[in-house]
Amino acid sequence: MKFYTSDLHFGHEKILVYEDRPFASVEDMDECLIQNWNRKVKKGDDVYILGDFGFVTGKRANKLLNKLNGKKYLIKGNHDYYFLKDKEFDPSKFVWIKDYATVKDGGKHICLFHYPLAVWDRRHHGALHFYGHVHSNTTTNHPLLFNLGPNAFNVGCDVHNYEPMTLEELLGGK
Repeated sequence: MKFYTSDLHFGHEKILVYEDRPFASVEDMDECLIQNWNRKVKKGDDVYILGDFGFVTGKRANKLLNKLNGKKYLIKGNHDYYFLKDKEFDPSKFVWIKDYATVKDGGKHICLFHYPLAVWDRRHHGALHFYGHVHSNTTTNHPLLFNLGPNAFNVGCDVHNYEPMTLEELLGGK
């Protein structure tokens, strides 16, 4: 099974305020994110993280990644450099780390990028675009996202109950 998520922001205290996350502390948030992840994701599952995994050291990133089920893939976000540049970070915790990728899931082509794109590979042929970065902003409440079209999906944890989502869950029966 494949899962998608973004903007977990492990260890980032200010995200509690910026996104009005319902946690008493960053430790509570981190624990909830881990529990939600492991409740859905099994050992052999693939999880695509579309950026902003955490505001943590390399050592802390390693510990967090060890606690999370599944094979993890990282699309770099604008905040991931904190742990990626740390010499103690073990990049083998991810299958790969990329700026941009396309994958197939359920016969569909999916473009993965941290930022929402107006145009992506195979867009006019039904390809999907999964993105993050905008947190709880959606196409209904953000003027820049309004024209992305029906095949673009914010996979950020802030709009998906702080858990990774499957293609089927994101499409909602479409």
